Amino acid sequence: MYVQLVFAVKGRANIIAESNRIELEKYICGIINNKKSKPLAIYCNPDHTHILIGFHPEISVSDLTRDIKANSSKFINEKKWLRGKFQWQDGFGAFTYSKSQIDDVIKYILKQPEHHKRKTFKEEYLSMLHKLEIAYDEKYLFEWYE
Repeated sequence: MYVQLVFAVKGRANIIAESNRIELEKYICGIINNKKSKPLAIYCNPDHTHILIGFHPEISVSDLTRDIKANSSKFINEKKWLRGKFQWQDGFGAFTYSKSQIDDVIKYILKQPEHHKRKTFKEEYLSMLHKLEIAYDEKYLFEWYE
């Protein structure tokens, strides 16, 4: 199963520094590999993250997402990249794709900086929900900070 996970920094602060991005992405990929799954693409924006994962059939989306968020938060805090405590927002988006769509999703994730020159995270996320025809209730979406 191919799933794109999307989750945001608590308070939607732009606090994932470019200088730390690659180290954080490698750490998250290690978590995914250790859970019998395969990271196919990842991009940690300053305020949110996209990851495309090939899930092992024994692993649940919610369990792996919980582990990624908890362990990466701990990693960031131990590294003392921030003055305060780092946290991810509650919740996440999970979008499934067929094998034929994987190349396009990988390109989309890896081109996040270019993409966000044209769209905000909120515009991007709502666009994904509409494009994939996913019904949603506003109260379950991320906290939007404009």
